[in-house]
Amino acid sequence: MKAPVSGLTAIFFAILGFTCWVFGDSCIKWIGQYGLPPEEIVAFMGFFMALTITLQAALRHSFGNLRPHSVVRQVLRALLDMTNNVCVVIALRHLSLTLFYILVFTSPMVISLLSAVFLGERITGKKIVALLVGFGGVVVAVDPYSHTQHIDIIGLASCLVCVACFSVNMVWSRVLTRTETPESLAFCSGLVTAMAGLVLASLHPEPITPTLWPVLGMMGVFCAAGTLSFYFAVKHTSASNVSQYHYTQLLTGALISYIVWHDKPGLPMLLGGALIIGSGLLIALAARNTQTALHPGVVSR
Repeated sequence: MKAPVSGLTAIFFAILGFTCWVFGDSCIKWIGQYGLPPEEIVAFMGFFMALTITLQAALRHSFGNLRPHSVVRQVLRALLDMTNNVCVVIALRHLSLTLFYILVFTSPMVISLLSAVFLGERITGKKIVALLVGFGGVVVAVDPYSHTQHIDIIGLASCLVCVACFSVNMVWSRVLTRTETPESLAFCSGLVTAMAGLVLASLHPEPITPTLWPVLGMMGVFCAAGTLSFYFAVKHTSASNVSQYHYTQLLTGALISYIVWHDKPGLPMLLGGALIIGSGLLIALAARNTQTALHPGVVSR
C-alpha cells in the first residue's frame, strides 16, 4: 500500500508545475520569433511531451500508468488541451510574458463560475466581490484608455480562449483524477496534440533550422514536467490549494521577460496584477473555508 502524499509534497509539485510551464511558455515565445506556424510548434510540443513521459515510464517500469481508464473522456480533454496550447502559442507572439500571465490569471474567476454551474459549489457574497475585483484588475492591467498602450486584439482574444480551455480543463480534472493517473492524462494530451498538430502542420509545413531543435525539445520536456506535476498536485490536494500557487507564474514570467526580452511592466500592469492576484487568493481561501465547513473533521491536505 502506497504511503499518503503530504500536503507539502503536493504544494511543491504545484509550484514546480507552474514554474515548468513558465519555462515552456518562454521556449514557445522564443520559437515564435522565427515564424514557425503555431500548429507546427504544437505538433512538436505534443511529440516531445509524449516522448518524455514514455521515457519516464520506461525508467520507472510503469507503462501501466500510461493506460487511460476512459479513452473517450481522455481524448476529449486532450483536444481541449490542444486548443489551449494553440492559443498559447498565438498569444505569446502578440503579448509580453507578464501581460500574458496577468490575463491568464482570470482563470480562477472562470473556474469559480464553472464550479458553481457544474459542481454545485455555492458562490458567496465574498466570492462575488472577489470576482468583481479581479475583473477590475484586468481592466487596469490592460489599460484600454491609454493612448500609449497598443491593445493587440489577436493576443487578447487568444488569451480569452486559453482561460476558457484551462478553466474547463481544471474543473474536469477534479473528476478525471479520481480514476486516471497523472501519467495517463499527460501522455494522452501529448499524443493527441502531436497527432492533431501533425495533420494541421502537414498542410503548410515550414523547414526547421538546427537552432530550433534544442529549444523545441526543451519546450516539450518543460511542458511534460509541468503537466505531470500539475495533475499530481490536483490529485493529491484540493483545487483551491493548487490555484493559490498559480500566481507564482507572474513573478517567474516577469523575471524571464525582463532578462530575455527586457520587458518592464508599467504601473497599470503592476496594479492590475496585484488586484487579480488578490482576487484569486480570496477565491481560493473562500473555497478552502467552504471545504473545511463541510468537512470539519478533515484537515485540508
